[in-house]
Amino acid sequence: MLKIAYHPIYNHPLPEGHRFPMIKYELLPKQLLYEGTCTDENFFAPEIPNDKYIVAAHDAEYFYDLLNLKIPHKEARKIGFPLDENLVERERIIADGTMKACEYALQYGVAMNIAGGTHHAYSNRGEAFCMLNDQAIGARYLQSKNLANRILIVDLDVHQGNGTAEIFQNDASVFTFSMHGSGNYPFKKEVSDLDISLEKGTNDEEYLSILKDTLPGLIEKHRPDFIFYLCGVDVLETDKLGTLALSLNGCKQRDEFVLKTCKEHGIPVQCSMGGGYSMEIKTIIEAHANTFRLATVIFT
Repeated sequence: MLKIAYHPIYNHPLPEGHRFPMIKYELLPKQLLYEGTCTDENFFAPEIPNDKYIVAAHDAEYFYDLLNLKIPHKEARKIGFPLDENLVERERIIADGTMKACEYALQYGVAMNIAGGTHHAYSNRGEAFCMLNDQAIGARYLQSKNLANRILIVDLDVHQGNGTAEIFQNDASVFTFSMHGSGNYPFKKEVSDLDISLEKGTNDEEYLSILKDTLPGLIEKHRPDFIFYLCGVDVLETDKLGTLALSLNGCKQRDEFVLKTCKEHGIPVQCSMGGGYSMEIKTIIEAHANTFRLATVIFT
């Protein structure tokens, strides 16, 4: 069964005109239910997790400053959201959704989080709509429970997973792979275990060719027993914050290849949705919904 983390707090109120499409977190589960891809049984509600799992991936001083809303104004501005208690609670609940989805993935092969993919959160700071790195927290959670030892993070958001790269920069047990637009934020990139920077306008054919030439070899070399997949849909040609040129079908083929590769190798995979900033919200929802549709077909 496909299990999906969702909580109403995911759709956090923002000032009018804010560029982040927060409404997608409300619309996506509604679409999946409406079309019959999912039923209520597929969804589970995450909660506030134990702090110890968060500080396994994040600096404790930073986390407690965040919790107590003591982040310096200059640092808070980099996050891009007005900081308040509900926003921090939301971030903690998203992290719990990913941790619980890890356990469901071990049981069913795959599990999803409607939100997450907060890969710009460093061990000691947040930026670009990210405060706590949900998949880094999930990786540390698995290791602390002895549920996985060797982990591969496949980050296919259009933006480099800079925070994830920093968190695991000296950890050979977690291999970080980021394939992203070369001209995108962050303009000062970190060093992942493998970075592939793509030129502006990279299309379906070129993108998929590079991915298919890369991912199987990474799995063979690193031999992970768990995979995290950050499946941002800001790779689309229609994306306001992206520089790549994938079609909806190309993005769908990307997800299909990653999920089938995980299934064929018998490696559990947890998926977090990451970014998506196309002009029309229906495009964002359709691209994200494709990931869930594929997971349902491939794993169930």
